[in-house]
Amino acid sequence: MPLEIITVPCLSDNYAYILHAPLTGLTALVDAPEAGPIIAELDKRGWTLDFILLTHHHDDHIDGVPELRAKYGTTVIGAEADAHRLPDLDMAVKHGSLFSLGNVEVKVIDVPGHTIGHVAFYIPAAKALFSADSLMALGCGRLFEGTPAQMLETMEVLATLPEDTLVYSGHEYTTTNAAFALTVDPNNADLQARVADTKAKRDRDEPTVPSLLSLEKKTNPFMRSSTTGIRATLGMENASDLEVFTEVRLKRNQF
Repeated sequence: MPLEIITVPCLSDNYAYILHAPLTGLTALVDAPEAGPIIAELDKRGWTLDFILLTHHHDDHIDGVPELRAKYGTTVIGAEADAHRLPDLDMAVKHGSLFSLGNVEVKVIDVPGHTIGHVAFYIPAAKALFSADSLMALGCGRLFEGTPAQMLETMEVLATLPEDTLVYSGHEYTTTNAAFALTVDPNNADLQARVADTKAKRDRDEPTVPSLLSLEKKTNPFMRSSTTGIRATLGMENASDLEVFTEVRLKRNQF
């Protein structure tokens, strides 16, 4: 096992992820919404923190960095394009950058839409994509800075990753995303099954992330702009994928 991945609930509905490489003992964190729960998880396992990987500049993904950096002397990695609004970076990366956490290679993917400078971290050896607020479980992030065209391209780029990739997104929004998805894709049997599974997991107070990329492609309306079911529901059979995506995002904003 190249990485042990620990999901850490933070704030009201955020997730941070601790990545531990057993062979080297190195430990990394993806996003730092708040320090307390992360420190508690590290202490429980007797781990220190070597790296923090930041996906984007929003406060609920970076507020824990100063305390964690002060405590552990952590190396902070984030997007070069967003360096002016991230905590001070020790390593600035961009689309296509490769770096290593010990013996584990990480690839940086630009995923604009939610913000302009948003990046995702893809770790092939762990079959893991840390997508934060770009591709989410049954959804995508609200377009605070980017355009529908940018987010659609982000979805299309991420859809090319291997089907068995696990998608570690940044929030527990799946229940609301599922309810919305049914309004635009009501006849999707895979979606109906996923909605039931989501409810069961949340009834047990279990996270609904990570999710399989193959399942997102079958059920996430933001990855399905070309499908006939969504187009028929919206009355947009002859529209472009971008027009369909834009309409779905607008309806999600209003949901």
